[in-house]
Amino acid sequence: MTKPSLPELLHAAVAAVGGAERPGQVTMAQAVGDAIDDGSHLLVQAGTGTGKSLGYLVPALAHGERVVVATATLALQRQLVERDLPRTVDALHPLLRRRPDFAMLKGRSNYLCLHRLHEGVPQDEEEGLFDQFEAAAPTSKLGQDLLRLRDWSDETESGDRDDLTPGVSDRAWAQVSVSSRECLGASKCAYGAECFAETARERAKLAEVVVTNHALLAIDAIEGAPVLPQHEVLIVDEAHELVSRVTGVATGELTPGQVNRAVRRAAKLVDEKTADQLQTAAEGFERLMELALPGRLEEIPEDLGYALLALRDAARNVISGIGATRDKSVQDEDAVRKQALASVESVHDVAERITERSEWDVVWYERHDRFGASLRVAPMSVSGLLREKLFTDRSVVLTSATLKLGGDFNGVGASLGLAPEGTEGEDVPQWKGVDVGSPFDYRRQGILYVAKHLARPARDGDRTDMLDELAELIRAAGGRTLGLFSSMRAAQLAAEELRSRMPEFPILLQGEETLGELIKNFSADPRTCLFGTLSLWQGVDVPGASCQLVVMDKIPFPRPDDPLMSARQKAVEEAGGNGFMAVAATHAALLMAQGAGRLVRASGDRGVVAVLDPRLATARYGSYLKASLPDFWYTTDRNQVRKSLTAIDAAAQAAETERAAAE
Repeated sequence: MTKPSLPELLHAAVAAVGGAERPGQVTMAQAVGDAIDDGSHLLVQAGTGTGKSLGYLVPALAHGERVVVATATLALQRQLVERDLPRTVDALHPLLRRRPDFAMLKGRSNYLCLHRLHEGVPQDEEEGLFDQFEAAAPTSKLGQDLLRLRDWSDETESGDRDDLTPGVSDRAWAQVSVSSRECLGASKCAYGAECFAETARERAKLAEVVVTNHALLAIDAIEGAPVLPQHEVLIVDEAHELVSRVTGVATGELTPGQVNRAVRRAAKLVDEKTADQLQTAAEGFERLMELALPGRLEEIPEDLGYALLALRDAARNVISGIGATRDKSVQDEDAVRKQALASVESVHDVAERITERSEWDVVWYERHDRFGASLRVAPMSVSGLLREKLFTDRSVVLTSATLKLGGDFNGVGASLGLAPEGTEGEDVPQWKGVDVGSPFDYRRQGILYVAKHLARPARDGDRTDMLDELAELIRAAGGRTLGLFSSMRAAQLAAEELRSRMPEFPILLQGEETLGELIKNFSADPRTCLFGTLSLWQGVDVPGASCQLVVMDKIPFPRPDDPLMSARQKAVEEAGGNGFMAVAATHAALLMAQGAGRLVRASGDRGVVAVLDPRLATARYGSYLKASLPDFWYTTDRNQVRKSLTAIDAAAQAAETERAAAE
């Protein structure tokens, strides 16, 4: 029997999921297949509606080697494992004459720990809850969550937190889960044979396709000890998120609360002198943190340097002491020891990293209204790490609806550690970028409107003119508005103001309900508007007439006082580059492309993306940002836009009336 061609396989898979084959999907599948076959790397931009999951799954399954698929969102992981992979495997089975296995793999703390569940949490002094099920009153929210978790543990096959519906609070989950550092290890644990995390790992070792998340991919790259099974192909979906997820995993933090927790956990396991040394170092650190002002520390102040050295040395002594002592009077001693070690090692590692003062690290103070001050350290850039760890020994495919910024792939490529496309050289990963377009006709379906007449936004300045414009646009659209704001404060002010001005249009605000609930309510009522910040720029998928106006209050440049972004910008400038374009404009272009992508989610969608920031029309960088957006019809004519929105609203109302009459 001749080997089936890629178009034949794709045709069978598309038919199985009840879809229609699209030219962009065919182009993508061929490009992915070619990259896998010749061991090269590919960046592929596939617009909304392309069907990109099948565009990479079909060639990956046809290749027959193990593939890891890493995604940023839980929704896509679920879609792959529960819908796309089962159907695709079934459809390809008769043609491939084999049935590839697939599995989901996440970090250990995502799985229920049976040891924690049955033996209780090794508890700190002062925190009560030794047996968390007894001490948490069954009538309290925490008590109810814990009782539900105990019942669920008897039913669940996966132990995966995301399979628990409805979910539980982070506090409740922390009582029944462990980090990889706290885990006793399957061989030492009484529940090792039944462990959910170990079962997931074993399943992944046998599977041909392993679906994971960006965070676990980052841990696998950074920590040296492999977490993912050996694989020949890596596919990174939602790849525009990868750099920020890897940066998050590579960021260390020290807070007084965290240090004091380490002191309490270690106190019973070491001699008094060693415990006192850590206690004294913790007190010195806490006193300094009470005075900490937010901002970057280009040099470590002398007093902070001494405090961190004291913490590092005291933590090192505790780690040695914990390893040398045994105390049978401590209940569940191995678990207590493991938890204490995890806490103290975390303090030691961050304190040591900051005192070593790598030129590639950025250190800063942050202050949170509720949690107080924290000291943070993050890599200036993760591009070197990604180039070294990602693009060796395997073919890598990165895909997203937004990878091409300002007209090419080189900006995103540089953030991933890749030289400009086509660069030759030893140890230079070879890659190419492919834009397979979108099945949507953006020029017919959408308008990009820039409110050129508004005043240029000033930081924390009065934006009454912007709110007036927003109110007029919402009225013209009949509600149906997704408001994307550059800060939570701006979203709250707009919601407050417009709720009093126009009560006929309900305004939902991020943070007042769960994101899922907000999106459900926004979809259900066309007159409703939804306002919010970062997660709405990327996480809303509402096709149809409920979302016909997407508004951005201003270009989402990073805050000038963001320590990490400003440090990155300065580093590019010192190396002779354009720091503003490489960092701030790239950041804004990515978010704006994602935000504008909320408008057209299906072939029948119509609407307007309104940017209430004149700089998009007047500043030199405006053309770069516009080139990163879908190719909408462009205007700065406010009257034209109001007429268009009114017409789109009228058409939607007529369709709703017709539908209601038919029902």
